[in-house]
Amino acid sequence: MSNSTAPKYILSTFYVVTVLIISFLAFKMFICSVDDDGDGLYQTEMHTKYNVYCPVIPDKLDFCGEPVPLENFDVRESLEKELLKTMYWHSETFLYLKRANRYFPTMRKILKEQGVPEDFLYLCVVESGMDNVVSPMKAVGFWQILESTGKECGLEINDEVDERYDFEKSTYAACFFLKQAYAKFGSWTMAAASYNCGQYGLQRLVTRQGENNYYDLKHNSETGRYVYRILAYKLLLSKPADFGFCYRQKDLYKEIATNTVEVDSAITDMYTFAKTYTVNYKIFKLLNPWLRDTKLTNKDNKTYYIKVLADGARKNEKKK
Repeated sequence: MSNSTAPKYILSTFYVVTVLIISFLAFKMFICSVDDDGDGLYQTEMHTKYNVYCPVIPDKLDFCGEPVPLENFDVRESLEKELLKTMYWHSETFLYLKRANRYFPTMRKILKEQGVPEDFLYLCVVESGMDNVVSPMKAVGFWQILESTGKECGLEINDEVDERYDFEKSTYAACFFLKQAYAKFGSWTMAAASYNCGQYGLQRLVTRQGENNYYDLKHNSETGRYVYRILAYKLLLSKPADFGFCYRQKDLYKEIATNTVEVDSAITDMYTFAKTYTVNYKIFKLLNPWLRDTKLTNKDNKTYYIKVLADGARKNEKKK
């Protein structure tokens, strides 16, 4: 090293060391500020990098075309409570956004065909998050249908077949129940409430309290939240960007391309049957969760419609 470059090298080294020391001290101050009262740096970081907003409640809102009386403070505050809980449960809400893109198109067609308003899509979200869950009360599937209710609505339920796990057939069953409730109460909002507490339970409240409006009835805590939760998901899933949810279209789950196989005889081995249609048993069960056993006895030679993955669908789904 020549004598002419030495001063420049020393100055450069001094500058780097100085910057590192200052950076370390600043970092240490920030870390320590968690425990220090009145530390401005911590507050500055908090204010500039993290924000939590109160949701904007619309001036007007309806459920299935029926006005929500947001001018009433109790109604407005109940909706705000559920909207706050929903919009800040980020992980679950993102999953619902993703699943809605896959399942809503088919469910929307069924609701329209059955004359049931589209807003009931969000009831399904409240019930299960569009997942085949089982409740402590043994309600099953996307629409959380009890065995007795499912059979009343025409679903087959036994050890080998449980059509409550078929999201399409269970949507038809839910429509059957909701139309019955609407005929009884004359209101889709009340029909939604009865989906939670039962038609008999809701009628008992109407008789005792002398009210026939969901928003004027004193419900149990779960039913009292129920319609507001549906409304919160309606607001959030229909306009997610308004509540800070950012995503690309490719982030959403696509509908899975399938073919249908008609079966009118027994299946002795589901594993072999699945392999026959060039798909593994795991994917076969994903497409047909209503088949509850590894065999299908089919003593009555009924015709079952079983979904199999369309050629190349699994690879195409990964690429999207």
